[in-house]
Amino acid sequence: MSGWLRIVGLGPGAEALVTPEVTAVLAEATDVVGYIPYVARVAERPGLTLHASDNRVEIDRSRHALEMAADGHRVVVVSSGDPGVFAMASAVFETVDSGPRAWRDLDIQVLPGITAMLAAAARAGAPLGHDFCCINLSDNLKPWPLIERRLRLAAQADFAMAFYNPRSKSRPEGFEKTLQILREECEPERLILFARAVSRPDEALRIAHLAEATPDMADMQTVVLVGSSRTRLIERDGAPIVYTPRFTPE
Repeated sequence: MSGWLRIVGLGPGAEALVTPEVTAVLAEATDVVGYIPYVARVAERPGLTLHASDNRVEIDRSRHALEMAADGHRVVVVSSGDPGVFAMASAVFETVDSGPRAWRDLDIQVLPGITAMLAAAARAGAPLGHDFCCINLSDNLKPWPLIERRLRLAAQADFAMAFYNPRSKSRPEGFEKTLQILREECEPERLILFARAVSRPDEALRIAHLAEATPDMADMQTVVLVGSSRTRLIERDGAPIVYTPRFTPE
């Protein structure tokens, strides 16, 4: 049996946001590998083995998946959102890069998913309608001074910004520092969207100005979208619309 490896995104949470391509490959898999809550989203069935593991063991998880694929298994590595956005695709390819030569010849494909920032942006309107950047605020794999430098440069360049992993219990001070940097670089009326658990039953969206934003508005289930200086709010009956115009005057 010829094995293969697929690295897939399960989207932000709702089953309707899992792509048909990902659904089809899960139906063919013999093994599913991933972080515990993501593997739990895959239905059990005869002929399928689920391999759930804890967080921060991405390289071990990748090695296990590659070994099974090399032995002829049809392996799916699952991530939430999109596998290429702060997720498992990079971890798998890091492992291939440093592993046995034979792993480079495996049938490996990445299947995209809907990442949290795009799901959140769609809920709010079009806050990422012009140039934007995406920053992971976790300092687990990079130093805080690098994060701070990128934040300042992005703010000075007037990008809209999407923040992943803004505030964990182990490092709550990171998002407090982020808000302080933004206040030093941006006007107080800058719009910020706090989008928690997008597409899931406990979804919650909150729009605030930078001057009134507080660290406790975000947690690890929240993606934070910061508008550019041109991002606008349309008031209406029901939820307002946030959008960034497609043009920038000279």
